[in-house]
Formats: sequence, C-alpha cells, structure tokens
Amino acid sequence: QVQPVESGGGTVQAGGSLRLSCAASGSGDGGTRVSIGLMGWYRQAPGKQRELVATATDYNSTNYADSVKGRFTISRDNAKNTVYLQMLSLKPEDTAVYYCRVVPRGYLEVWGRGTLVTVSS
Repeated sequence: QVQPVESGGGTVQAGGSLRLSCAASGSGDGGTRVSIGLMGWYRQAPGKQRELVATATDYNSTNYADSVKGRFTISRDNAKNTVYLQMLSLKPEDTAVYYCRVVPRGYLEVWGRGTLVTVSS
C-alpha cells in the first residue's frame, strides 16, 4: 500500500518562504512498483473546509488555487514518487494544515496525515 508522508512545515513570518515535501512510499499488490498519476496539496485552516492548493499530474500538468497563483509552485520527482510545494511570500491566511494527496494508478486515493504551516504577522 502506498502511504504519503509530508514534511517541511513550520512557523514563518509573513513574507517568508517554506518548502513542503511529500514522499509516497510503499508498493502495490505483490510488491509491484506503483505509478502515481496525480499528486497534490490541500490545506485546512481552523474552522474551514479543506481546500485545494495545487495539483500535478505525472505528465506535468499543474493546477493552482487562485489564492496561491504566483506565490506557490508545485513540482514532482516521478522517479522518487515525491511532490514538492515551494511557498513564497507567505501570508497569515496561508496558515493551515497542509495535506498531501496521491492517486496511484489503479488504486484509490491516499492522504497523508498533514503538516502544519503557521505564518505570523
């Protein structure tokens, strides 16, 4: 089974930057290597619903929430089944738990446990 694990969260002042990583480890049935079709980042702020931040497919198609366009960049290393989120010019409203979502080809989606990003004003 594939399991994504996030890292890179922390506390930063407004205007600062952080880089999140999510490595999807594990294997498919019979120990086969799994290909990840979609990898993405979502976030959930206190008292709010989880929302999309950015996604990237294995053929490098990306999608961003309007609120992060121009500030965040998603990238992935397909050989490592790892996705990154470079976050620049962070704002207090970016404060949230950031979750990694992966959709392995031929399997159901899997979510990570999240990493907390706190942006102080």
